[in-house]
Amino acid sequence: MSVELIYFVHGTTIDNEQDLATGQAHTKLSELGIKQSKELINQIDNNFDAIFVSDLPRSINSAKLTFGEERELIVDERLRECDYGDMNQKPKDWVLTDFITTDYPNGESYLDVEIRIKDFLEFLKENYDNKRVALVCHQAPQLAIEVILDNKSWEEVIDNDWCKTKAWKPGWKYIIE
Repeated sequence: MSVELIYFVHGTTIDNEQDLATGQAHTKLSELGIKQSKELINQIDNNFDAIFVSDLPRSINSAKLTFGEERELIVDERLRECDYGDMNQKPKDWVLTDFITTDYPNGESYLDVEIRIKDFLEFLKENYDNKRVALVCHQAPQLAIEVILDNKSWEEVIDNDWCKTKAWKPGWKYIIE
């Protein structure tokens, strides 16, 4: 009894291209992000029982460009990026590990993200057993999934994050047991 989870990050945004940490602010996909999202469908096995997306527009737009307008997307706010509070849409020049248990000013901590992702994974386990599910969302939820499912520390997942190591993939596979 398990759920196969394939995790996709949204396409590159205008903020990404300006080295800004968007957090929960709204930003548009850049031309590159639109191209990435359209091309992703040719790099993956599109056989999913459900597709979940963050409620932030960049994830919804990426998913629509990848999977098509006709595919049902299940929008879930638990999949949102970390709320950087006062640091939303600012240059990401801070140390991420400073905010594992400490909230960003007027925002949340990575532990808060972990709590909402843990709740989401339990929901999947209870409702999508023996299913293959796609997620289209952000950096912090993926890091939380690795903390929860791979029993890694926040320091470890932050240090080995694909953004830092430049190791993007057309989907990461996780198993919820």
